[in-house]
Amino acid sequence: MKKAIVTGVTGQVGSYMAEFLLKYTDVEVYGAIRRLSVPNHKHIEHLKLDPRFHLIEMDLGDEHSINTCIEEIKPDYFMNFAANSFVGLSWKMPVNHFQNNTMGVLHQLEAIRKHCPNCRYYNAGSSEEFGDVVYSPQDLNHPSRPRSPYGASKVAARQIVKVWRDSYNLFAIQGYLFNHESERRGEEFVTRKITMNVARIKKQLAEGKKPEYFELGNLEAKRDWSHSEDFVRAVWLCSNNINQKIIY
Repeated sequence: MKKAIVTGVTGQVGSYMAEFLLKYTDVEVYGAIRRLSVPNHKHIEHLKLDPRFHLIEMDLGDEHSINTCIEEIKPDYFMNFAANSFVGLSWKMPVNHFQNNTMGVLHQLEAIRKHCPNCRYYNAGSSEEFGDVVYSPQDLNHPSRPRSPYGASKVAARQIVKVWRDSYNLFAIQGYLFNHESERRGEEFVTRKITMNVARIKKQLAEGKKPEYFELGNLEAKRDWSHSEDFVRAVWLCSNNINQKIIY
């Protein structure tokens, strides 16, 4: 049975990826989590009942834990969705973002090179790599023009993926993931922020109370939104060089 490590499995995309693999493939799934004092497993509680699902501890900032997990499991697939992904916070924690989003990728690729060079590696990139866009819609020819430490960390990770792919003949790719949403989206992101506050305002109006306002950032920003379940299907297709449709 083939094995896949999915990082960020407690988050939105990672949980959908693990769910997809368990439902539509026969792959054994190892969901990588970082130890927290208060575990947040609400998105994966239903997956724990599946005998093909296993939780493992891996910290993107700890080279030893990454190497140990990959050496022991020797995965056929490695799908990296773990990252510090809140753009605004990256200005306050730029080193932390590079440590996790960029150096974490380097450590993963090095461990794969050493222990399971036939592993198919996928790293989640970001539309923030385009940053100060030159034209819309963007395509693969658009230059990298990040405007935040987060975007810069993803650009750096992309270059590391390319260098390791070209230098060691690894199957290693990084996708440009534009905004992807679902009911599992974190509450700090704009979609959940808006929907939660709209629900609050509706409740306050229904109770005859004066609604409290809430603040948003750049109202001129434009984003392309998709559902996370569609994204994980695309990741699987990319990881297998499959062009035909998956019927499910």
